[in-house]
Amino acid sequence: MKLSQIKNGIGPEWAAKGYETPSFDIEAVRQKTHEQPTWVHFGAGNIFRAFPAAVLNDALNTGRYDRGVIVAESFDYEIIDKAYRPYDNLSLLVSLKSDGSIEKKVIASVTESLKADYQFEDWARLQEIFRAPSLQQISFTITEKGYSVAPADLERGLTPVLAMGKVAVLLYERFQAGALPLTVQSMDNCSHNGDKVKAGVLQYVEKWVAEGLVPAAFRDYVLDESKVTFPWAMIDKITPRPHEKVQALLAEDGFEDTQTIETEKHTFTAPFVNAEETEYLVIEDHYTNGRPPLELGGVLYTDRETVDKVETMKVTTCLNPLHTAMSIYGCLLGYDLISAEMKDADIRAFIQKIGYMEAMPVVTDPGVLNPYEFIGAVLNRRLPNPFMPDARPSASPWIPPRSWPSALARR
Repeated sequence: MKLSQIKNGIGPEWAAKGYETPSFDIEAVRQKTHEQPTWVHFGAGNIFRAFPAAVLNDALNTGRYDRGVIVAESFDYEIIDKAYRPYDNLSLLVSLKSDGSIEKKVIASVTESLKADYQFEDWARLQEIFRAPSLQQISFTITEKGYSVAPADLERGLTPVLAMGKVAVLLYERFQAGALPLTVQSMDNCSHNGDKVKAGVLQYVEKWVAEGLVPAAFRDYVLDESKVTFPWAMIDKITPRPHEKVQALLAEDGFEDTQTIETEKHTFTAPFVNAEETEYLVIEDHYTNGRPPLELGGVLYTDRETVDKVETMKVTTCLNPLHTAMSIYGCLLGYDLISAEMKDADIRAFIQKIGYMEAMPVVTDPGVLNPYEFIGAVLNRRLPNPFMPDARPSASPWIPPRSWPSALARR
């Protein structure tokens, strides 16, 4: 069983081994997307394949949408060369369930994988895509560090090397094509993430305008919310690096594409990606040129105030305080696994009290997610999950050495 079989004829063993395969016409979606692209995503890492690409895959499986997503990597180009193109941009999502079982789904929504830098011929394709009137949104999972701007990069003119500078250059391409509308959507786990993208892009735009490299009308275009928007979003999903236990389980099935990959920049990836089953993506519905119907895959669209309330609920009452409190006592008591700590009756009762008795009276209820049910998922599915990172990373290959609370916060 190899990913290359997905397009060339799927044998009955896939279904017999519990693998969900695409029900849509992969080649038709790829052709339509190439001709009329709607979505480019920056950041080809594991979280993208485990969540945004998987959501789109579900939407395509409904038969109510016909376009895929084009992924662009602006930092670690080896990911494209080693984890995407050898497998024709297909991947396997392994959902890690709290009962110790796994679900397996082939993700075929990624239609092209591009290296976002001027040294590659892929850059010409990105320019072509950004000139396309059909393009609706670009999005990001590049971590908050990806939105940083360095003074030296600002001095490079219209050939910056950092992500926000490259995005600004491509937005200028779209401006020159007729000031076409576009939404710039962060999907990174940081507060008010849309503002961070906007601030990064504008530093380049302001510098270029001041130096006469671009007209002031370009700055007006980026600031015009009828043309370009930067919505907020709240994302929540744990996606650890590929795990040897999952690798072994897949090999037992006869799935052959299980090799793990470490790039020179120390990105850990594979043809498969493993992630927790629980996930949330809440997005401000502020688009200027339409958008892919990701609600078909479970995304919640709402207004900016509600996105902020969801994040406040998660960070201040329903998630972060619970795992922060229990981690302290778990480390003191010598627990190695979060799931093992959850079997301690005293610790479980402790965080249940924090969640249900102390948090509920003061929780910010966003309306689109029920806080009581959110805590229930934390207590019954997320923290007891035996696949999740442990308290002493040196004893486990899940994640690089770091403190457990920081590791758990990687969403």
